[in-house]
Formats: sequence, structure tokens, C-alpha cells
Amino acid sequence: MDVTVPTTEASNKSNLHCPFISLNTDGAGNLFLTIVMSIEMIVGLPSNTVALWIFWYRMKLWKAYTLFLFNLVLADFLLIISVPFRIDTHQRGENWVFGSVWCRVNHFMLTVNRSASIAFMTVVALHRYFKVVHPQNCISRMTRTHACLLVCLIWTTVIALSIPLLATDLLHEHGNIVLCRSFSAYKEVPLLLRGQYVAFILEFFLPWLLLLYCSVRITCFLRQRQMSGQKKVRRAIVAVGVISLVFTVCFMPGVITGLGALYVQKVHPTDCASYWFFTQGFKLCIAFTYLNSTLDPVIYCFSSSEFRDVVKSSIDHICLAKTFTPVNSTSSNQ
Repeated sequence: MDVTVPTTEASNKSNLHCPFISLNTDGAGNLFLTIVMSIEMIVGLPSNTVALWIFWYRMKLWKAYTLFLFNLVLADFLLIISVPFRIDTHQRGENWVFGSVWCRVNHFMLTVNRSASIAFMTVVALHRYFKVVHPQNCISRMTRTHACLLVCLIWTTVIALSIPLLATDLLHEHGNIVLCRSFSAYKEVPLLLRGQYVAFILEFFLPWLLLLYCSVRITCFLRQRQMSGQKKVRRAIVAVGVISLVFTVCFMPGVITGLGALYVQKVHPTDCASYWFFTQGFKLCIAFTYLNSTLDPVIYCFSSSEFRDVVKSSIDHICLAKTFTPVNSTSSNQ
């Protein structure tokens, strides 16, 4: 695609980097995001609602990792509340119609969801790791009280790191189009958002390296001890593996394309064609980031045997009810 490079005069009138490029709203990309996000909402809303119901009403034993998974569900609901507004915006060609305040709140909730999801996925994987490799460690024997304190610390940290989004005007008005963006759009990044950019990058790479380390260490440990045949141990391996896979698929594409956009902006500021390529890629990769709320119920099933047992018993109960209802109806008619 041919990309028009903005003149210096046009660039000076805008607070966006490569304004002509930043305002180039890709119709196919917006259609793709609308369809994918709608599917994620259709699947994610009922699955997470069922998960919340199971945790709240059916779980009898609230262990530490159960509490971590429950908070992962809560984080997903922040995304479910926010995504419909992004769907509407992409249908309008990225024209934001909900005002400055809700633009900030929307980005705040999306960022809190991403950060909290990463944090609780990492904590669940680390808890599984210590249970297998260091069973006598205090983390392996974490009480529910200690788990509650850790949960409060995570939420406090995540919210504190996301507050700059509430304190920064994220709207960019250009003619009839109002953009609501927080990443890779500014000519000069506001000071409050620079820390947000750093957090966006670090909160992916540090947990990702931890997850890889846990996966490798668990595998090596089990091979040395010849324990891979034990059912409980196999579950731990699968749980950490599933978390690592979901983590990589959902968050890596957005981080890579975002870093690419920042690199071009700083090192090759006049290369607007490359900048457009990475910013469009980043926009499309957001769909993978939102995918985490849809895939998290898979993590619940692999990480918690209690959760899995409740799901199985509920399905069996429904199947039995459907099987015996016609028989009972026939008997009563006779």
C-alpha cells in the first residue's frame, strides 16, 4: 500500500506522530477486529459467567490457588465490560463518541485487565512450580490469609501502575474523527505515559521468562526423580504448559508490534510507511490480547482439579436430567 508522508507543516499542527498515517483507519482491519472481538464476547461472557458461578457457589475448598483463579475471573470481567465500547468504535472507523472521561476509564480498565491477568496467571504457575519442585517451601504451604494479602498487593500495584491513564487526555481530535489511543500515537509521549510504556513491556517479558523457567525446571526435576508417571505431577506440568501457551499467544504479538512501532518512531521518525505497518499490526494484535479472557476458563480446568470436577458433575447432572425427563413424562402419561 502506498503511504503518503505528511509535510512538516501538517505534522506541526498535530500532536500525533505521522498524523496522516495515524489517522489512516484501515476498513478491513476494523472489520476484522469487530468480528473477532464480537466472537470473543459471545464466547467469553457465558464461559466466564459460568466460571464465576462455579467459584462462588460450587467450590467447597478455597485454597490459595483457588483464590488466585477466582481473581483471574474478576479481571476478565473488567475486559468484558470494556470491549463492547471498542467494538462500537471500530464499527465507526475508530471514531470515539463516548467522551474524554470514558476514553480514559476504558483504557484504564483494559490495562488493569491485562496486567491483573498476567499477574494472576504467573502466580498460579509459580504456585504449581513450588508445589512440585519445592513442596516444603513456605510458598507451597501458603495459607488462605497469606493468599488474600498477596491478592490485595497485586490489585493495589496493578491499579497504581494504571492510574496515569486516568490522568492523561487520550483523545485526539482531527476534523470529524476523534481517536481514543494511548500507545504509539504521540509525537511526544507525555511523561505520565512513559512509565506506562515501560510497564507494558516489562510486565510481559519478566513473567514470560518466569513461566519458561518454571516449565523447564519442572520438566527437568521430574525426569531426574522419575516422577512423571504420577497423576498429580502430570497435572502440574500440563497446567504450567497451558498457562505459558495462553500467555505467549495472547500477549506476545501486541508487545512485538508495539516495540516495532516505538523503534521506528525513535530511530527512523520519517519512515511513516514502516510506522503505519507496525501500528496497524499492533491494532490487529489487540484481538489476541482480548483473547485471554476467552481462553482463561481452559486454565481453570487444567489448574484446579476441584473446578474440573465441578464442571464434570454439572455436565453429568444436565445429561442425566435430559435422559430421564422423557421417561418420566411417558410414565406419568400412562
